Order: sequence, then C-alpha cells, then structure tokens
Amino acid sequence: MEDSFDLIVLGGGSGGLAAAKRAAKYGARVALVEGDRVGGTCVIRGCVPKKLLVYGSLYSEFLEAASSYGVHISNAHIDAGVLLKNVREEVSRLNKLHIDLLSKAGVVLVDGWGCFSSPNHISVFDRDKSHKVCELYGQKILIAVGGRPSLPDIPGIDMAWVSDDIFLQKDFPDHVMVVGAGFIACEFACILSGMGVKVTQIVRGDSLLRGFDSELTSTLKEYMVQRGIEINFDQTIDSIKGKPFDLNVVTKGGQSYECGAVLFATGRKPFLKKLGLENIGLDIYKERITVDENHATNLPHIFAVGDVTDRVNLTPVAIDEGRAFADNIFGGKFRKVNHELIASAVFSQPELAMVGLTEEKAVEAYGEENIVTHVSKFRPMSRSLQKSGPRCVLKLVVLKETGRILGCHMLGEHAAEIIQMAAISIGMGALKSDFDRTMALHPTLAEEFVTMS
Repeated sequence: MEDSFDLIVLGGGSGGLAAAKRAAKYGARVALVEGDRVGGTCVIRGCVPKKLLVYGSLYSEFLEAASSYGVHISNAHIDAGVLLKNVREEVSRLNKLHIDLLSKAGVVLVDGWGCFSSPNHISVFDRDKSHKVCELYGQKILIAVGGRPSLPDIPGIDMAWVSDDIFLQKDFPDHVMVVGAGFIACEFACILSGMGVKVTQIVRGDSLLRGFDSELTSTLKEYMVQRGIEINFDQTIDSIKGKPFDLNVVTKGGQSYECGAVLFATGRKPFLKKLGLENIGLDIYKERITVDENHATNLPHIFAVGDVTDRVNLTPVAIDEGRAFADNIFGGKFRKVNHELIASAVFSQPELAMVGLTEEKAVEAYGEENIVTHVSKFRPMSRSLQKSGPRCVLKLVVLKETGRILGCHMLGEHAAEIIQMAAISIGMGALKSDFDRTMALHPTLAEEFVTMS
C-alpha cells in the first residue's frame, strides 16, 4: 500500500529540511526521506563539527599568548581524543533536535533511501539497501540529497581519508598530509596544525583558495607556513602505499613522503547514484541536475536545490533555495534567490572572508583604470602585547566613477562575522562615501573599513 503526499523531499540536509518545514507550514502534507542521520553534511560532517574543531585548535594560540597577559599555565596540552568525542556528542544532539523540529512541523520522516520508480513514485529501501520498506506517491518531489567528497582513482586510495573521516577518529597521527587548495583543505590543515600535528599540504596548482582575492590568499599562505605547515605547489599524488598510520605517499614527480594519514580535500560531487534518475529522464549536465530560476527540472513536478544543482554550493544558499521553493510552490509568494552576491568565509587561521568582487575580477569586468583599491594592514590589538602573530588585512574594491563598493575582503580574526554585516551594505549598493561618513566604533578591527583613506 502506497502513501500519498503533496511533497516528497529526498534528503534531510540543510536545503531539504528548510523546504520540508516551510512547505508543511503552508499546509502541505510532506514526507522527508533520509537514509543517513538527519541534518546533512553541514550539521553531521561539515560546517558545524568543523567549526567546533577550529575553536578547539585555536587554544594552542591562546596558550602561546597567555604569558603576555600575565597568565602562566604549565603542563597544558590539547587532547584531540576528548575534543573529537565532545564534537560527536554535540552532533548527536543536533541530529535529535532536527528530528524533533520535523515532528513539530508535521513532516513525516521516512527512514531509508529513496529511489524513483516512476516520475511520481519513490521506492524507499532500508539503510543497508537490502529490501524495500515502502512506496510513496508525491504530487511534487524535491531532490535535495547534497554531495559527497570525490576521490581520484589512484593505487591505495582506499587508505585515504575524506573530510567525513576526520570526525570519526579517536586521535590524530603525528603527521598528516592534506591534499587540496580549497576551503576544506586549508581549514583542516590549520586545525590539525593547531592540534600539534605536523602537516604537509599538497597543491596541484600554484596558489591557494581560487576565487578569493590573491593578495589576501598570498598573505594567508605566508602565515600558514609560519605556523609550520609545509605547502608544496605543482604536485599531484600518484600512489599511496603501506598501512593506516604508516603510509608512504608518492607524487607524480617522484617525491616521496612518510605520514600517518592522507586527507583528500579535492572536491565534491552530487550524491545522485542509485536515485533512479535514469528511470524518469531527468536532465543532468556534468553530473549535476539542471534547474531553472524556480528550481524546476525538465520534469515540471520535480525540483532540486542545494549541492545537486549547477549553482552555488553553500549551506546558506541551499537553505534559501529550499525556503524559496516552498514559498513559490505552496505559499504563493514568488521570489528568486540571489546567487550573485554571496558572502564567503574560510575558517583558516587567521580567517579569510569576502563579499562581492575580488580585485582581479573587478579589473577584468571594468578595466584596471576604473578600479580603486583601499587596503589596511595592521597587527590586531589582541596581539599587541605578544608582538607576534599574523596581521590583519582589510581591503575595499571600489568603482572609480561612482564610488560604489564592488568588493569587501578581510583576513584576520572575526573576519567572517565582520563580512557578514558588511554584506548587507554592499548588497544595498553602498558607496565608499557611505563608509567614510560612518562613525568608527573604536577600538575594533572593523573600524578600519570606515577609516580607510
């Protein structure tokens, strides 16, 4: 016997949860199908547990600076095992919280893996995918299954970690190799280094964090190296040999490294396998579901949001897309998601955050002669007594003719918090003169954005 719903949501991550609860609020009968823990990548194995590890790893810096403030600490050390255990417990709490919120919203949670058996029918299989649990009928179906880390096809890759594996460890080995140059690679390189682990980072290209302002990423690289992270550019991994915690990694150039673990952070792909999309003729382009501005696929009753699409793959974007979908389809409140101006942050040490155009992109779009940049570099007050540590870098990219701020960038402590608020004014079309006439809040890091000449 099948059960019928106004909406079936495949995936209990950020986008799926947002859509399901919002649609139920409008009176729709909603089922959410999830074969893993509810919460998705961000809550279970991504942003949230990662940020907790960032906080934990920062204590090494606090301990180093303590004596400058007259605080003398002896025999202090970071126990990675305790931190990891506490992070897992917090994730479990959040998992239960999200399940409770679905129940309160009136969403039916179906435990299992969903697969299209026809354009309107979803077959649900148990967690080990051994037998069918039930059949569901949906007038509308939303695909929000997110993505998974991708790995290269090289000898020994089965011994490598992806970011998910970090949170499952009881402790870290003395030496970890991190492969990649993006958000995840740089964040975990800094986390592990802060936990006292020797880190070697292997980068295929010649720079870190493509898409961020090169002046700030170059500065971040310098500070990461100062922290003891060994960064090797223009290298790729050819093979992994040995056994866990005793590995030999060889690059295509013949370089050999001994380490305890290898973390690959070289990209993610939509988790579309075994969804049965071949049964319904859904349009896929470069392994992503093609959607229009209303989140609709080529089949008018099937929609997709989040990391399975060909748009911006970030948690807040997935949430807004999910809510917009529900507003449009069930709430009669048509609105579009703005994918053009999205603030981004890397929780490296120090943090890097931005909104708008980089200097490079601004020059490309408007011409070098039409762009003015304002940059401030200084040591934050929190480090003035110890007289060491990374400096902050703040940067505004401005269109010369109108004074409109095209980009706002920051490297330094609390960068993400500051850029979040700057994003509001940038989104409203703020001019450099608007920043200039804003009274500074002293002494703060953010005041530099309104005192730049």
